[in-house]
Amino acid sequence: MTYAFGVAAAVLALIAIVELMRRATLRERHAVWWLIGGVIALVVALFPQTLTWAAQLLGIAVPTNLVFFIAIGLLFLVSLQYGAELTRVEDKIRTLAEQSAFHELRLAELEAARPADGTTSGADETPAGGTADDGSDAPR
Repeated sequence: MTYAFGVAAAVLALIAIVELMRRATLRERHAVWWLIGGVIALVVALFPQTLTWAAQLLGIAVPTNLVFFIAIGLLFLVSLQYGAELTRVEDKIRTLAEQSAFHELRLAELEAARPADGTTSGADETPAGGTADDGSDAPR
């Protein structure tokens, strides 16, 4: 089989994608376009006449140009997907940073409002032993 290298490369690419998904290094939603590209590569490697047929159907004179066009299209879709994901992540990070800043400010205000000697005021104070005396003589 003269196309053994193409078949081996496509199979190895698909195995690598599945393995990255299995190890949770690559999420399924990010692997979709890579899987589509791997399957297309495998089909073209197994049945090279499909590339010639598709190129003629689309009016492309050189079948290799169709390969480049499909590859560039898939890479464009992957890039677009990552750009959208990056935008979502940046929005989440900005929101979390704003919440963190708000909590830090609130904490600083609460610490500034606390008396300098560290005591608290109010009815919930407890004696130095750490437990409130409820008046009962029950052993502790």
